[in-house]
Parts: sequence; structure tokens; C-alpha cells
Amino acid sequence: MPEGRIVKAVSGFYYVADGENVYFCRARGLFKKKGAKITPLVGDWVVYDPTNGEEGYVMEVRERTSELVRPPISNVDQAVLVFSMYKPMFSSLLLDKFLVHTERAGIDSVIVLSKADQADEEEVAQIVKQYEAIGYTVIPTSTVQDRGISEVRELLRDRISVFAGQSGVGKSSLINRLFPGVSLQTGDVSEKLGRGKHTTRHVELIPLEGGGYVADTPGFSSLEFGDMTELDLAESFRDFAALSDGCKFRGCLHMSEPSCAVRDALEAGELSAERYAHYKQFHEELKEFLRRNKPW
Repeated sequence: MPEGRIVKAVSGFYYVADGENVYFCRARGLFKKKGAKITPLVGDWVVYDPTNGEEGYVMEVRERTSELVRPPISNVDQAVLVFSMYKPMFSSLLLDKFLVHTERAGIDSVIVLSKADQADEEEVAQIVKQYEAIGYTVIPTSTVQDRGISEVRELLRDRISVFAGQSGVGKSSLINRLFPGVSLQTGDVSEKLGRGKHTTRHVELIPLEGGGYVADTPGFSSLEFGDMTELDLAESFRDFAALSDGCKFRGCLHMSEPSCAVRDALEAGELSAERYAHYKQFHEELKEFLRRNKPW
């Protein structure tokens, strides 16, 4: 049977793209049974059984490389995290919180610094240097100067990308410049509430000229740490994970354990003190969440 990718899901129907053709599919009964291990998601590669030239049934879901719960989408290659350099001002705390969630989901992140023309160039360069040292791609952009637009467009080629960022950072302006005529929802996240605006809109993959998709999603609807353990949080800091093999104890949380390679690097000035302070803050948030939501 042929294979294709689910590009849209609405009310139990799945739009499966196979080359130039899109099939309107239902899922076979095994996906609807109570206790079913898997539910088809937008982004899934699936085996489908076409009943005619337009319709069919989803028979099997192939193994996923990544999965997000909110928004519900799979096999995303990268998150494009758009952070403004001016109104709203850049927040490394919020950026690090986004990065924890994308790392936890197994999704790489590209950091886009919007409105770079309205910020001090030294400040922009420092942010680029800090996050590139951790291993992230950072692209300063300006829709006024057309700066960084071609670099972002090239990074989207042949990949599934999801855009995210807080309100007012210029995602819509950036997307309009990248893809004239494409209207994406690009949900905003409230910095105060840490959750997105409620929406009932479906998730959809928009094909790009030259290959690749951009996910039209309501954005990350929660930036809480409720589905993580303390070790998950520690491992979601990419720079910490790179050092953790040197820690004396397996499962080191880099808080008060002896012979901790992360804290040694911090004391030696080889690790960002700001990033570590954010980690401690997130750790306290997670502990408080776990305390409030004990199962007994």
C-alpha cells in the first residue's frame, strides 16, 4: 500500500499528501478503540489504502522522530523561535524556557532575533555569540533592512518548521516577508501567563516553494514544566548535557551534588551564569508544580 504524510486533520478526517495528490482519509477502527496506543497526527508518515482517486483509509502510522502535545503535531524538524530586540525587549529567561521545551520534545531550534535594526549591534552580537556557543543557529533579522530573510528562508527548505514566540515580536511581518501571500496563525504566548490564547483551529502543514512545510499552529499553549522530571529539566539544557558525563553521579541535577562538572564549569567561567540562574529558577518552578500536584 502507498505511503503519504498527513498535512491536515479536522474532526477525525485526515488529509494525506502523496506527491501532488491529497487523499481525504478516515482512520481504520484500530485507531479509535479505547486504549489505542497511537492517534494519527499532522506530520505523521502513514500507510494508507486509497478507495478511489480522492479518498481512502489510514492503515498504519510510521515511527515518529518527534512529537508535540500542544500543538498536536509530529515529525517537526525545527522550531523557529522569534524573539524581538525591541518592544518587546529581548528576554533570555523566556528564550531559555522555550528552549527547554523544544529540547524536551527532541526538536532543534533556530533563534531568530527580529527588529535587529532597532537594537545596539554589540548587544545583538553578544546574544548571537552566547547561543551559538551552546550549539544553536541564531539569525538577526530586520524586515525594514531585509536582513537575514534569505538565511531564514534557506533554513526552512525541505524541513517541517513551526514558528513560536511571544506577542508583538514581529512573527507576522517576518512570515509575510518570507512567504508573500501565505497567512499563518502563529499563536502568541503570554509572558505573564505562560500559556497561549485559546483556539479551536486545526493544525495544518503549508507547503513551501522549493520543498518543506511550515506548520500553521496555535503555537505552544503551555510553557509549564508539568510533564517533566527534575532530570528531564537538567537534560533539556544542551550546554549542561554536554558536560554531565563528567559529573561524579549519574542523574546529577547540578544543584548541590559533589564533583559536578556543570558547577565546576560555572565556577571556572566556562558556563553562562545567567543560564544557570534560569535553570535554578525553572527547577524551583518544577518542584513547586510537583508539590501542588502530588497524586496523594
